[in-house]
Amino acid sequence: MQTLAVLAASFFFFLANGTKAGYSALCGGIISIVPNFVFASLAFRNAGASAAKEVLTDFFKGEALKLVLVIVLFWVVFKTLDVIYLPLFVTYALAIVLHWLSPLIFKSKKVG
Repeated sequence: MQTLAVLAASFFFFLANGTKAGYSALCGGIISIVPNFVFASLAFRNAGASAAKEVLTDFFKGEALKLVLVIVLFWVVFKTLDVIYLPLFVTYALAIVLHWLSPLIFKSKKVG
């Protein structure tokens, strides 16, 4: 859902303001999505009650790595690319808000 929303927002910014706005928006989405993917991959690699300590450790490591990746990706984008800040931050915020709202959007019905 995040990826589709980022692509749609990037396309919207591209149509409304041109190529630079479109890739700026895409960069904002990437800065949000890639660290979340890395966190999820690390945090959910262990499962089960017998691995509770490892799961907790992986969550802390994953969250720390996620924060570092966000900082590094913002730094790389600001230092190496000529971006427009508004589309970048709007799409970054959109991806984060969708991440927070996804449990409400995709809530399942209780069985039983």
